[in-house]
Amino acid sequence: MNLPLDPEPNVHVFDARGIARRFRHSAIFGALGALRNGETMRFVNDHDPIPLLGQLNQRFGEHVSVNYRQRDQSGVVIDFGVNGLPEE
Repeated sequence: MNLPLDPEPNVHVFDARGIARRFRHSAIFGALGALRNGETMRFVNDHDPIPLLGQLNQRFGEHVSVNYRQRDQSGVVIDFGVNGLPEE
């Protein structure tokens, strides 16, 4: 990865490369569900998760933004931002 993964305020790094593939989507949904409005999950993966993006759109709709920070042969870094969710 070329992008530094140093922590930033309200940005939580989620490195999916160390999670078994069969658990990844469940872990990602759980992590996103734990975020509060205004927080971001910086997702790091070894490939572009196109099917996951569709699933996230179905589940969270406009409440999750997708911002690619890196997208090349070495992997993918995506910032998933959460906004407009009902407060608990």
